[in-house]
Amino acid sequence: MLSPMAKDKSRAHHNPPLPGVQHEHKGLARLPEAVLHWRRETTFLVFAGIFLGSLTMLNILGITRFIKLFEITDSEGEVETLWGAKLTFAIAVGVLPYPITFLCTDFISEFWGRRRANAVVWVGFLLNIWVVTVLWLGGALPGFEQLAPDGSIALDEAGRQPVFFEVRTLAFGAVTASMVAYLVAQLVDVHVFHFWKKLTNGKHLWLRNNGSTLVSQLVDTVAVILITHYYANALPISTDHSVVPQLVVFILTGYTFKVLAAFVDTVPFYIGSHYLARFLRLPPAHEAPHPPAAAAVEAGVG
Repeated sequence: MLSPMAKDKSRAHHNPPLPGVQHEHKGLARLPEAVLHWRRETTFLVFAGIFLGSLTMLNILGITRFIKLFEITDSEGEVETLWGAKLTFAIAVGVLPYPITFLCTDFISEFWGRRRANAVVWVGFLLNIWVVTVLWLGGALPGFEQLAPDGSIALDEAGRQPVFFEVRTLAFGAVTASMVAYLVAQLVDVHVFHFWKKLTNGKHLWLRNNGSTLVSQLVDTVAVILITHYYANALPISTDHSVVPQLVVFILTGYTFKVLAAFVDTVPFYIGSHYLARFLRLPPAHEAPHPPAAAAVEAGVG
């Protein structure tokens, strides 16, 4: 049998110590360690959950539909062109929840540090693989669909596959682009965020929020458009015009949407950072360097 001291050491080995240091905010009382630990871990799970849930929507919805945002027209109402490509700004429906993922990783980077942020990014990458596996398995197992003479799924009267296989085909068509672009962009986002944070000595919250997102979104947009077209052939490209101008328009469209979203999320990031610092008893975002309380969170024990 283990001695009481040995049992205590065993429990300490399997259960990291609760944070014992918390930032003193004027007007706020100190929290018991258990309450503080619950707040920090639960809040982290909320951000990670929103991030991963949004990512799942992106993968399932993907390019199942393109949304026309607006068109640039001339005085006669005709759509303007860029190198022969119409300036019609459209985005894939899967892009809609994407900006929120960068807001979540910025919050996680700010309060839980680079290690936690990178961990969430890698979990999201594994989630991509899991979604693809389920879609593949769902199509590989026998169902009740009518089969063509060659053993493939028979098309309906409109020449379409059953809905599941339509979604599956589109998801597979864009998933490689999504996975590569997502992983590179999110890791760039975390790296640039901490680069600006270190360069400004923890000041200028707006700079690291927008600077990291704008760079990573450009990387993501270029990667996903090029890979989706050249690898998956899944973009609605017109054969009547040159391909390159159309790809440029798709990149400009996607990036413009993400830039606007990045500027909009500056407000909730500022407000959220202020109240989260108080709620989690961590130092304000503009205070640098962060004292041990923030270090405890980044170390994974806060």
